[in-house]
Amino acid sequence: MITTELVFVRHGEAQCNVDGLVGGPRTCTGMTNRGYAQAEQISLRLASEHRAKPFDALYAGPRIRLRQTAEIISQALQLPMRTDDRVDGPVHGAADGRPWTEVKTAADGGPHAHPDKPWAAGSDTWNGYLARAGRFLQELIDQHKGERVLFAAHGETVIVAHTLLLGLPIGSPAGFTVSHGSITRWQHHLNHLGQRRWMLDRHNDTEHLAALGQEAAS
Repeated sequence: MITTELVFVRHGEAQCNVDGLVGGPRTCTGMTNRGYAQAEQISLRLASEHRAKPFDALYAGPRIRLRQTAEIISQALQLPMRTDDRVDGPVHGAADGRPWTEVKTAADGGPHAHPDKPWAAGSDTWNGYLARAGRFLQELIDQHKGERVLFAAHGETVIVAHTLLLGLPIGSPAGFTVSHGSITRWQHHLNHLGQRRWMLDRHNDTEHLAALGQEAAS
């Protein structure tokens, strides 16, 4: 039996993604037209699910691209959107607004390359972000036991969920591809022996984006 279900939607393509810029709070100007189209396709797919088995809550992080994605889903499902800082991405500090190529060159790699070192002045460390965001996600899971919860989130939030629910050690070199507009689903199962475990039902599912010419993945 499935008890709790967590569905993570990575936001639609944003202008900062197209421009190759670090999209912190100062730089995020929202989604591109393609990003809006991705969010519309997501909303159609989730609305069909919602009619059969309603979702209980919809969360979005505070950055514009997340709220825009969640607003489209909210309208389609008639489910209120809750903006929550606990679903935010990493703090980028002085990297906010700079080209990722420059940031990675200066830091000798991306955030994952040296996970205990900031990638810019005032930024998180990758391991520090995973630990903090993992605590926040656990708070939300505990708050919504037995419910179906949607998250309009960053790709990093999906990695946080996998780290937490797979029990990966902080600092693990494992990585995950998370495409714009993709769906990732975790389900908490309870069997007839009273045993419980989290199961990854799907990761990086983009089947709903096929009409946009985006390759399907799962």
